[in-house]
Amino acid sequence: MAVSIRLRREGAKNRPYYKIVVADSRSPRDGKFIEIIGTYDPKTPGNNSSLKVERAEYWISKGAQPSDTVRSLIKRNKKIATAAELPSRVDNGASQSAQEQVSPPSTPTETGTIANQS
Repeated sequence: MAVSIRLRREGAKNRPYYKIVVADSRSPRDGKFIEIIGTYDPKTPGNNSSLKVERAEYWISKGAQPSDTVRSLIKRNKKIATAAELPSRVDNGASQSAQEQVSPPSTPTETGTIANQS
């Protein structure tokens, strides 16, 4: 069975909205599919797609052929995912080193215990 990753059109007239699906290449555009792996709204500016990149890579490893548009969406979502992960890695490393530099809280002194008892 030849599997493809392609767009499935939904939405109203002049207001297209697509779901990114894994489907048998012989099935019609809006017909039977195997799995929904994302969405794409071409009318929305900016980040207008969401995609499960791991599932797309899984299906491509199994031999699925993405359409040209889906291929560009996968590339764009991979770039967004790596950009989102990169700052978090930098922040985690900086916060850990900052925490190591801060000395642990000192034990309560007699004046501290007296103040708490009053």
